[in-house]
Amino acid sequence: MKLLFIVNVDWFFISHRLSIALTAIEQGYEVHLACGITDRKSELEALGIIVHSLSISRSGTSLIKELKVIKEMNVIVKKISPDVVHLVTIKGAVYGGLVTRFKNIKVRVASISGLGFVFIDKGFKARILRFLVTKLYRIALSSLNTKVIFQNENDKSIFIANKIIKPEQSLIIRGSGVDLEAYKYLPEPAGEKVIMFLARLLKDKGLVEFCDAGIKLKKSGFKGRFVLVGDIDLHNPNSLTQEELNNYVKSGYIEHWGFATNVAEIIAQSHIMVLPSYREGLPKSLIEAAACGRAVITADVPGCRDAITPNETGILIPVKSSDAIVSAIEMLCNNDEKRIVMGKKGRVLAESCFNIDEVIETHLKLYKEVI
Repeated sequence: MKLLFIVNVDWFFISHRLSIALTAIEQGYEVHLACGITDRKSELEALGIIVHSLSISRSGTSLIKELKVIKEMNVIVKKISPDVVHLVTIKGAVYGGLVTRFKNIKVRVASISGLGFVFIDKGFKARILRFLVTKLYRIALSSLNTKVIFQNENDKSIFIANKIIKPEQSLIIRGSGVDLEAYKYLPEPAGEKVIMFLARLLKDKGLVEFCDAGIKLKKSGFKGRFVLVGDIDLHNPNSLTQEELNNYVKSGYIEHWGFATNVAEIIAQSHIMVLPSYREGLPKSLIEAAACGRAVITADVPGCRDAITPNETGILIPVKSSDAIVSAIEMLCNNDEKRIVMGKKGRVLAESCFNIDEVIETHLKLYKEVI
C-alpha cells in the first residue's frame, strides 16, 4: 500500500504528522511525502520516508507560481500512483485535493488544522482570498471517498454550512496528539514565575497582547519573567518583524529564548502557558503544556477553547485583551494552590483526550476502513 502525504513544508510535517507516517511504515505502507523543503530532507529519508520536493510557498499568491506547484503535484501523484493520500495544511488540501480529485485513488484524507490567515484576517485581500479558497475547497474535497478531519466543531460547521463537504465526510480528532512519555508531568521550578508564550511569533496568535500584558505587569512591579519561545516567520503576513522583536527584548521586560527543539524541557521551566490566539485548529503548545502539568491562559475562540477545560485546566479570556491577560496572570500567580491543581488536571485531560497513540490508531484505522 502506498501512502502519500502532501504538506506545505517539511518542518510542519515533522512536528504534526511524523508519528503517523512512521507507524504506517511499521505496518507495511510505502510512505511518500510531497512538500516544500527546508533542511530536513535527509532526516526524513533516514527514517524511511520517500521525499518529493515541491516549490511551494506558504504565503505566495502568484498565479503562475501556484499553477507550477499544482503541476509538480500532478507529476508526483502520477509517478507514485498512491492508494491513500493525506492532504495537510490549506495549500496541501486545496491543491492536493484538486490534483487527486479525479485520479484512481482509493481514499483521500484531508486534515484541516485551522482555517488560517485567510479565514481570520478582515482585510480586503483576505476577503477575496476567502471567497476563492472556499470555492476551491468545494471542488477539491467534495467526493465521498474523501474524509475530512477537523480539530474543533466550529471549523467543521463552517465547512458544512458553506457546502464545502457533506456532514458524513467529516470527523473530529482533537489535535495531532502528544507523546505522554516524552511530555511528563513535572513539578514547577523554584524561583520567579515564568510566564511563557510558545508558538511561532505571529501577531494573530495574540503575541502583541501577551507582550503588552508583560510590560504592564513588569512596570507595576510584578516579580516574574515573560518569555517568548519560537521564531519569527517571514513567510507569514502576520509575523512579528525582526525589528519589532528586537524592540521588545531591548525593553528589558520580554525575553526571547528562540526556537526550541527540546520543547518538553522548555515547558518544564515555566509556571503558566499563555496563548491568546485569535483562532486555532487546536494548539499543539497547549496540549503539550497540559501534558507537562502547566496551567493555561488562552482566548475564548475556536480551537483554543477546545484545548482546555475552562476553570479546571486553564482560564479563558476575551480575545485581543491585554488587560484580561494581566488579570488572569495575577490571579494564577497569587494563588499557587489553584495554579498547581489546574496543572495536575491538565495532565489528566491530556491522558484522556490527547494521547498520541490514540490519534495514530484513529488515522491508521481510517485509511484501512475506507479502503
